[in-house]
Amino acid sequence: MAYKNAVLDDQELQAGLSSIHPKFGDFCTRVAGEAWGLPLIDQKTKALITIAIDVVNQPLACEGNPFGAHVAMAIKQGATREEIEELLIFLCVYAGFNKAAAGFGMLNEIFAETEK
Repeated sequence: MAYKNAVLDDQELQAGLSSIHPKFGDFCTRVAGEAWGLPLIDQKTKALITIAIDVVNQPLACEGNPFGAHVAMAIKQGATREEIEELLIFLCVYAGFNKAAAGFGMLNEIFAETEK
């Protein structure tokens, strides 16, 4: 189900953020919700950009890493596994092969969990 605002309209996402820490969850929801509410870039594109930022900026298998949440967000916005995989291949060129490989590893784990 695509949301008009991938943050403000997703109660499950907000609950996950609040489970980290209530004030953190509230802050993230308000700030990210405002950014996601900007009108010129569609929600699916923003979700794919967010995955790319995750791959570039941080190790993907650490505690509290938002990669899985952002993959779920992209799927809710209509992205397919194949589109996310193509994004990771594209990132090989600009982010590095090792970072893209880590992305594929985590993506495979995420889909293995959802396919159970």
